[in-house]
Amino acid sequence: MRRSWVTLVAATMVAATACSGQGGDEPGEIAAPPSDPAKAAGEITVLTNRTDQISDGTLEKYAAEFRKVYPGVKVKFEGLTDYEGEIKIRMNTDKYGDVLLIPNSLSVEQYPTFFAPLGKADELSAKFDYTDHATVDGQVYGLANIGVANGFVYNKAVWAKAGITDWPATPEEFVTDLETIKAKTGAVPYYTNYKDGWPLTNWTNAIGSPECDSGAYDALAKTGKPWAEGSDLYTIDKLLYTIVEKKLSEPDPTTTNWEDSKAQIGTGKVASMWLGSWAISQMRAAAEAAGENPDDIGFMPFPAQKDGKFCSVLRPDYQYAVNVHSDKKAAARAWIDWYITKSGQAAAEGSISSVKGAPLPDTLKAFADNDVTIIPQHQKNRAEVNEIDKASEIGITAQDYRQKLVDVARGAADGDMDSYFGELNGKWSEAQQTLGG
Repeated sequence: MRRSWVTLVAATMVAATACSGQGGDEPGEIAAPPSDPAKAAGEITVLTNRTDQISDGTLEKYAAEFRKVYPGVKVKFEGLTDYEGEIKIRMNTDKYGDVLLIPNSLSVEQYPTFFAPLGKADELSAKFDYTDHATVDGQVYGLANIGVANGFVYNKAVWAKAGITDWPATPEEFVTDLETIKAKTGAVPYYTNYKDGWPLTNWTNAIGSPECDSGAYDALAKTGKPWAEGSDLYTIDKLLYTIVEKKLSEPDPTTTNWEDSKAQIGTGKVASMWLGSWAISQMRAAAEAAGENPDDIGFMPFPAQKDGKFCSVLRPDYQYAVNVHSDKKAAARAWIDWYITKSGQAAAEGSISSVKGAPLPDTLKAFADNDVTIIPQHQKNRAEVNEIDKASEIGITAQDYRQKLVDVARGAADGDMDSYFGELNGKWSEAQQTLGG
């Protein structure tokens, strides 16, 4: 999969160069919001991973409100169930919507090839958080709708039935708690969402939590062995490996289903999943739809403490971008700005708005009550880390290497944890040394 993405990027860069003049576009043309809403016109296609909000009509309701402000713009939504996989295919052409979510597999240096700049970093950073994650040469290419704290979504009723009321403070305590849940409740202690794959990538977002270090991700650029014992990646991936090895996850990970998992945790058939805080409202909605108490869904930080306190990494969720080939850039940008600042979607779903100064949502009240330290995940060295990661062919932000980790842990692939970590360290170190000359 990683090699196919490299091929896609190379092919699309050629296509982008050849097609950059289509529709009157000029390279570097800024997708600016229209000065007069009445003059914005046309139909735009918004690609989204929220297929649930298409089927339940939520996105159409937002579009109807948007049209009251921009009567000449019609918004059409297209849902991609396997967003990361399907968007790669779409981006082999110039037909990947007018507005889309920037795929995780794309390095920031490639943003100008695929997306129109939204404006200068110094201006947009005064209004929105996380713009540094999508800035190239002083221009911003994507705006996040929400920020995401990371932790375990869990069913509090299931944990209480097992006699557990306190958050585990170490990985070992967490594993012990899962063993107790398995023995006393019959629930699946942990659900990997292996088949859909993308939920496994969220484990990378825990980098920084074990040591409460905002610079832990940046430090990978200078780290020869990221999976050495004591490192954040070692702690994070060892926990996932141990959960699977001890049979504390679903019996057959190849049959997991993301949409089904919401109902399973909502009804107490599943006890916990590692996800972003954006998932809390979805799991609560699933619990309510099944006739269960939505307040049973809680959120706990990674099981590690620094100086007696838990830490949760805060980072942007998917960033919205405008297709560089779109001939309706002003309308596309109007949708992005309105959706982020005026729709109320972040508050409605209990998410952390990316608009500067927005308060923490009620969904994170437990974090506030328990003095969880929320830290940003700095990525000043992101380009360097991405370069090493690409050369190593590991893909720390992709799903493949963690799917293999799960396979090794369940005996479906050769090796053990130490041998696999050794393999990963070797690839990373070799790539780092090669790039360093």
